[in-house]
Formats: sequence, structure tokens, C-alpha cells
Amino acid sequence: MTPMKTLAKTLLTFALCISLFAHPISAQSNNASKIDYNAWQSFATRIEEAVEAGRASDTILENVRTDLSDWRAKFVSAKDANARTITAVQAQISALGPAPENGLEPPEIVEQRASLNSRLAELVAPGKRAEVAQSRADALIVEIDRILAQRQANAFMERTSSPLNPTIWSRSWNAFNSTLTSTRSEVVNGWNNRNQREAFTSNLPALLASTSVSIVFLLLGWRWVRALSMRFVRHRNTAKGWLTAFVLSLVQLVVASVGLLGLVNSIYLTELVGLRLDPLLDAIIEGGFFIIISIWLSAFVFARADRSFQSFALSESQNASGRHSVISLGLIFGASFILDELARYDNWSDDAKAVLYFPLVLMGGLFLWRLGRLLRQHSMAASAELGEGEQARYIDRMYGLLGRVIVLIGMLGPLLMAIGYFEAGTTIVFQTIETLILIAMLILAQRVLAELWVVLRRGIEEARDGLVPTLAGFGLMLFAIPELLRIWGMSDARITEFWTRAREGFTVGETRITAGAFLTFAIVFAIGYIITRLVQGALKNTVLPKTRMDQGGQTALVSGVGYIGIFLAALGAITGAGIDLSSLAIVAGALSVGIGFGLQNIVSNFVSGIILLIERPISEGDWIEVGGTHGTVRDISVRSTRIETFDRSDVILPNADLISGKVTNYTRGNTVGRVIVPVGVAYGNDTRRIEKILLEVAENHPMVLANPKPNVIFQGFGADSLDFEIRAILRDVNFVLSVRSDMNHEIARRFTEENIEIPFGQRDIWIRNPEVLGAALAPAPKPKPKVKAKTKNKTQKMDTTLLSDSDFEGPENGTEDGGDR
Repeated sequence: MTPMKTLAKTLLTFALCISLFAHPISAQSNNASKIDYNAWQSFATRIEEAVEAGRASDTILENVRTDLSDWRAKFVSAKDANARTITAVQAQISALGPAPENGLEPPEIVEQRASLNSRLAELVAPGKRAEVAQSRADALIVEIDRILAQRQANAFMERTSSPLNPTIWSRSWNAFNSTLTSTRSEVVNGWNNRNQREAFTSNLPALLASTSVSIVFLLLGWRWVRALSMRFVRHRNTAKGWLTAFVLSLVQLVVASVGLLGLVNSIYLTELVGLRLDPLLDAIIEGGFFIIISIWLSAFVFARADRSFQSFALSESQNASGRHSVISLGLIFGASFILDELARYDNWSDDAKAVLYFPLVLMGGLFLWRLGRLLRQHSMAASAELGEGEQARYIDRMYGLLGRVIVLIGMLGPLLMAIGYFEAGTTIVFQTIETLILIAMLILAQRVLAELWVVLRRGIEEARDGLVPTLAGFGLMLFAIPELLRIWGMSDARITEFWTRAREGFTVGETRITAGAFLTFAIVFAIGYIITRLVQGALKNTVLPKTRMDQGGQTALVSGVGYIGIFLAALGAITGAGIDLSSLAIVAGALSVGIGFGLQNIVSNFVSGIILLIERPISEGDWIEVGGTHGTVRDISVRSTRIETFDRSDVILPNADLISGKVTNYTRGNTVGRVIVPVGVAYGNDTRRIEKILLEVAENHPMVLANPKPNVIFQGFGADSLDFEIRAILRDVNFVLSVRSDMNHEIARRFTEENIEIPFGQRDIWIRNPEVLGAALAPAPKPKPKVKAKTKNKTQKMDTTLLSDSDFEGPENGTEDGGDR
């Protein structure tokens, strides 16, 4: 396969992916009339007979399947024939209304109804005929796919001779030697031909020049471009430096490819190329291109320490081993193209192919095993660098899993071939190598897009792992699916059929949901969403700050615009996708019942959130109290409200609790609030003097408003103190704690200067039956407690400081039940 064929395959892959998103174009009635149904009937009958006989080769079946796909595409287009006219006629029939049950209807209406029904039947007939033909084509395609899949599975599991059998070695060598001899004979015969020899002589200057330039490009051009990259790209750790180095590496790839093509062109200039060498040179070009690609990729996947391309947490020696493994796999895969062409042209026997392919498969398995081990070592090294409680990155875990799979394939492929499963062994090893090349190119492409996004974001490094590069990588994976399917044996016709079915979509009621409709929905909604965010940003940063609206009102208005914009974007996306909501009314009605029961709390919170945004009883920045929880409102969404408490923890409250429960807003409208500072002084102090001192403390604080003036309240006579309270209005209630603390410090200082005592709690303990307790304490070595008698109540008061905890232990030292009576 030539590079042009490879390029054509790649372009076909992208064309198939783009066709996924294309809307099917409605065919007009003249398209339906162009279908030759007689030719279709004859063709379908022959195919059914061939399929029934089962004698057609795989190539014939693939060609037939392609023809069936073409017929099927015609039928799909013809199904929509006269669609606009049918809709118009149906509208006219609906306008006439249903026919009366008694049959009493004006004759002109009866005639018009019959004419319209006849016209509708004529218009629907071509579409129905195309639908019947499509169903027949679908059945034939499914049957051919089943036959091809069965044959492919049988060939995959077919067992041939083992390459380890010595009896077939000589025959295999003879086959290979015969191929080399035939190739050499073609060259010798060409040289012996006078005309070809003269053409060779005349082309000799061009041949030498082409060969020299090609060798220089292949051997030295690669190094020259790399040296140029190292000289001019000094900052590879930046996005621009990385992209510059990547572009220069593409120049390396182009230079090497030109050198390869130049060498092949030099061989053609000899005029000695015949029927045998021509396809062999095509195989050399394709295999050589994969070798160049593998060398190029190895520099990115397992980069040297002086580069910023490194993708794995490996040492320099491990990276060198990885580069060697990747290049070796490229050489093995490239050599397989040459062997495939030699085996096809000379029709090697199964024994010869088993023996001659086995060294390639064995070496491929070995280098796959080494590559898999390196990926596992990277995964383990990445896990070892994690701190306690940290979780490994998803990509690192995937690398570890991929490494295990590659190790298994590296051992399984040669083993299967050694026991005689030639097709299974070669397919597993060679297709895995090609798949790894595709995966490496996808990873590299995603990295390029990520670096471009960083450049567009003006060097913000966090943007590399953002949503846009992730979505771009996901899109690249979708585009690569057809190529991945082709690598593992799916034909172009079957891939095309897959995308065709995806484009046709599925039907819900009378509405057809297609991939194109889904893409249209996504694009229209994305555009509407972006416009909504732009309008919100303009309102929030440009328009609303210039108005007199408070911050809460601005937030409510911006949020409301966001909800309306998203609703309109969804509505426009549904309309643009051509989805008929009326046909989904029954489904929506059934879902609404489930929503009413299962999502009633969510709906309640949503409605409460709308009420909060409209009425605005609370706003962002307010200090509120809900259910004993104090905090500052940080965010109000449609479902919940986030409150930040004073210990810097977040509390998420459902909006329904804020609407139905009791909420105290300390800063609603303004930040003015009151502080209350309780103070207790000892009995015997002058209360008026205390009131004057406390009033001075309150008036001297800078946060206390002069109007209204602060007050000092003499609350009453407490158990241990005379109780006072300072009540003052603060200009900002958010500083209530610091104000209370400042006042307490100032009160303590003033009371110390004025010799005013702040009492502390004192308690007297009265014990009943002290004579019993005294008898129990008699043996103790401690001094006898002093007891103060009080004759009036016939009880005694005792200084408890003379008693220890051991004096109250259990029944041994007290009464029988261990307690006082």
C-alpha cells in the first residue's frame, strides 16, 4: 500500500466521522422515480442465491456488500420522497375534519375528501416501496456480515503447523530462497535487456543525485533538524517552546519521509523494476513510513532528560530502554509489510509462513513485554510519589492497566503461534503494535491541543488540564474509532454502515433522534449558553455596577438572566434539532408523575430558590442565624444556600428551610446592630458610680454610635453580684465580638484603678447527720474537721477544705448503702 493509499484511508476516516453529523437530505419525488426497482429485484435475487450457496469468496462478498450499501442509501433517500407534499395533503385532510358518522356530508366535501385521500395514497406509495426494498437490503447486509464474521473467526482460530516442527524448516527456507532468486532474476533479466540498460545509463546522473540527497536526508537531515531545535528552542518548559519544538520535529518527520521516497524513486530510475519489485517497493514505502513514525514517536513518548516532552516517571536508562523498544517494534511492524507482499506474490504455503513469520512474532512479543513492564513501572513510580491519602491519577492507573495487557499479549502471541495458531498469533502481535502507534499519536495530538489552549489562555498553566483540552481529547478518540476498527479487521463498508445507522438514529414516538440532530442540539445549546454567560458578564461587570441597585439585587438579576437564557437556549436547541415536543407529550406526562413523587424535595428547593432571588430576604454577605447556626451567606443557588460559619466551615442549607423556617438576618438593609455586655460587681459598691464608669467605657469605644446613646442597665441583685448590662448600638454589627472583648478589657482596667471588686461564685455546703460522718472519719489519720453548729436548724456547717475524696468512698467509710441520709 502506497503512502497515497494510506493518506486516502485517513481522509476516508475523517469523512466517515463528519458524515455522522450530517443531516440526511430529504429526497424529492424525482429521486425516487430514478430507482430501477427491476434491476434491484434481479440483483437482490442473485445475491440471495449466492449467499445461500455459500461459495462466494470474501473479496466478492465485500464488493457485493458495498453495492448493497449503495442501493440501501438510495432507498433511505427515497423513503422521504414527497415529504413536504404529504405534509400539506395531510393538513388539508385534517382541516376537513372527520367524516360524519351518519354519512350526511355535502357532496363537494365528499368529493374533495376522496380526492385528497387518493392523492395521499399516491404520494405515500414510493416511500413505502422504498421502505420495503430497504428492509430487504438490510437483511442481505446482515447476512453477509454474519458470513464474513464467521469466516474471520474460523480463520483466526484455524490451527496450522507449528513453526517449531523441524520437518517444515527446509521447505520454508526453500520457499524464501525461491522468492529471493525470483527477485534477483527479475533484476538480472532487466539488466540483460538492452533497452533497460540504456535507460539505466541515461538516468545515472539523476540516480546518483537522488540517491545521495536521499541518504543525506535519511541519515544526517534528522540530526541537523534536531540540532537546530536544541539551538533555537531554549524554553521547552513553556507552551510556546513546546509547540515550536514539536513543529521542528515535524520537519524531522518530513525530511526522513522525503529521504525514504527519494531512495525508492532512485530504484525506479534504474528502470529495472518489474512486476515483482513494484508491489514490493510499495510495501517498503509503507513499512518504512511506520519505522520513521516509530522513531519519531519514541522521542516524545520516552523523551530524554533534557527535554520537556517526558510523559512517564522513569529514569534515563528506563526511557532509553523504552525508546529502543518502540523503535524495535516499528522495525518489526515495517518488516511485516515486506513479508506480507512476498507471501502474497509467491503464494507461500501455511508451513512456510508459520516458520518465516515466527521470528518477527517472537521478537515483537519480547519488545511488547518490555514495553508493558515499563508502563507498569511508571504506574508504580507515580503511586509511590503520592502522599498519604492522595489518589493516583486516572491516566496513571490506565497506563498500569495498559501495561498489564501489553505484557499478556507479548507472551500470548508467540505462544499461540508456537502451537500452530498462525493467524491468531500474528494478528494479536502486529495489530497491537499498530494500535499502540495510534494511541501514541492520539496522546501526542491531545498534548498539542492542550499546549495550544495554554497559549490562547496567555500562558495559564492550569488551563492544560482544563475542560477544553479534555473535551478535545475525547473528540480525538471519537475520530480515531473508525481507524481502530479498521486495524482490527473491520472493512470500510462495515464501518460506513455503522456510521450510516448512527446517522439514521432511532425513533421515539413519531420523532426520529439522529446523531446529526443531537449535534445540532449540542451546538445550538452551546451557542445559547455562551451568549447567556456573555450577557451575564456584561450585566455583572459593566451595566449593573453603574446603577443604584444593591449587591443582592444585582446578583438576583444576573441569576435570573442566566436561568432564562439557559431555558431559551434549550428551547432553541430542541427546535433547531427538529424534535417535535408534541409527540413526546405522553412520555413527558408519565415522567412528570415520577418527578412529582421522586423529586418533590428538589422541586421544592428550586421554587424556594426562585423566591429567595425575587423577594431577597437574604443576600450574599448577610449575617444570618438559621436553626442556631450563625454565619455569612456566601452563595445562593436555585437548590441550596451556602453559609460560611465563623469557624470558616461551610454549611449547605436547602432553600426550603430558609423559606419555611425561622431566619434571623442581622445585617439586612444595614450593618447597624446592638451589643450587650453583662457585668457583675461585688455587693457594697456604689451602683451609680458603677453605672457612670460603664457608660464612659461604652461611649469611648469608636464603634459605638453616639445617637442613639449607649445605656447602662442595673438588672438586679444576683446570687453573687450586682448585675449590670451595657447596651450600645454599633455602626457595624459584624464587629460585635471584638467590641465586646474591647469593652471587657477596658472594664477590667477601670475597675482595677477604682478598686472595684468583681466577685466570683462562692458556695457553702451543709451536711446532714454530721455525727455519723464524724464516726466514719474517726480512724483516719487526718485531723478532725472543724464543725460549726447551728442550733436553729439542728444542722452543722463544716469547712469542706479539710475533707479529701477518700473521705466519701463507698460503704466501708460511710453508711451501709455508701451515701448520706
